[in-house]
Amino acid sequence: VRIIDSRVSESNFRMISIVGGGLAGSEAAWQAAQRGVPVTLYEMRPVRPTRVHQTDYFAELVCSNSFRGAQLENAVGLLKEEMRQLGSLIIRVADETRVPAGGALAVDRERFAVGVTAALESHPLIHICREEVTTIPDNDAQSPFIVATGPLTSEALSSEIVKLVGDEHLFFYDAISPIVSTDSIDRNKVFRASRYGRDTPVELPAAVASNSVSTRGELTETGDYLNCPLDREQYLLLHQAILDAECAAVHDFDNTKFFEGCLPVEVLAHRGVDTLRFGPMKPVGLRDPNTGRRPYAVVQLRQDDLAADHFSLVGFQTQMKWGDQQRVLRLIPGLEQAEFVRYGMIHRNTYINAPRVLEPTWQMRNRPELFFAGQVSGVEGYVESAASGLIAGLAAAALQSGFSFPCLPRTTALGAIGFYVSHASPINYQPTNIAFGLFPALDDSPRDKRSRRRAMADRALRDLTRWQESLFVERMVSPSEQIQYRD
Repeated sequence: VRIIDSRVSESNFRMISIVGGGLAGSEAAWQAAQRGVPVTLYEMRPVRPTRVHQTDYFAELVCSNSFRGAQLENAVGLLKEEMRQLGSLIIRVADETRVPAGGALAVDRERFAVGVTAALESHPLIHICREEVTTIPDNDAQSPFIVATGPLTSEALSSEIVKLVGDEHLFFYDAISPIVSTDSIDRNKVFRASRYGRDTPVELPAAVASNSVSTRGELTETGDYLNCPLDREQYLLLHQAILDAECAAVHDFDNTKFFEGCLPVEVLAHRGVDTLRFGPMKPVGLRDPNTGRRPYAVVQLRQDDLAADHFSLVGFQTQMKWGDQQRVLRLIPGLEQAEFVRYGMIHRNTYINAPRVLEPTWQMRNRPELFFAGQVSGVEGYVESAASGLIAGLAAAALQSGFSFPCLPRTTALGAIGFYVSHASPINYQPTNIAFGLFPALDDSPRDKRSRRRAMADRALRDLTRWQESLFVERMVSPSEQIQYRD
């Protein structure tokens, strides 16, 4: 393994240095380069691989292939729309590689990573170094430096970060869902449907249409998910099998930290017999065409690539040992002969205590030239990670170019997540997904929830447009005015 010193050298004195080629690092590099500022983007893969990455592409999705809800009435849908308005590379490529997923934005994970990688490699202002970075520049560094190493930051760089933030890392455990081969799914036992008929309004490629899984054996393109229906007896059998399964890494469910929005099925099963049925296996909005009724429980399968060769088990993050995964998951109707393209697994996510050290612009309070972005900065979720990289990239470009960088309004999704990360209580700090609960209330709020959320989205997009007009306009007059804080 070739290891380099990350201190900014004379040759890249005017460059922004970004460590980590995940969603945040890729987006940060793109944003800065699009503003005319040269970037050096460091990625240690494939020189030094990780246990969960399978390729050396930038922005590889190691967990789900879903970017979650797409509608503006959904907070993450609004966040994506704001990123589109700011020219996000991640969201643009996600839109281009979209696969059917009902009301969500899901992608062909390989084509997505290939698309992001091609864009970065072809940009004339982005210089890519496939090397491991183990140090962080000193206080006298002359150029912005963005740490976007994700939850799997190497031990050497983790030690540097601990010295810098003056505190031990916080962490939680994350789990990955299995993926199965489409050809191994029993087409006579599954049905294709989206909850409440919310199908993705995209034209399916011929390969997808030809590989569409049937409703009781009949070829159909209706619905974006494959649904494995379970009656009460089948559900109870599966639930007990999950409880009895041997887990690979962590056995103490009560004391182990998991992100609440991405809990392993074993943790949910231990919380009660009906927890899964009211969680990832909820049957609401679905009707089994074979019985004409709503199933007792459902396991949904989401298309994982444009060719529809692979499907992932939605919400079935697991830490079961691989042998038990095969035995237990083959109890699901339609998956009795399932061939696993990838088994589920567990990994540790590390992040800093952001409220102690970060500003809403993702800059360190005592070192404005140093940024953190992505999951290592204390956010959770693909979109939130990319969003933090977007703002860090813009702020770093402004800093390098001598412009002031105004904080985003809290009324925007981008501003709300930045404000949370920098202002939440540092005591027992937990990462969060974007949610409308992080936004200021409307002055005249509609009573209907959907109307209220739409009004908040409209306000956010208006305020974002006004904020954009202030970018790269005002020159900095002193270091103390490099950041304008707005509560």
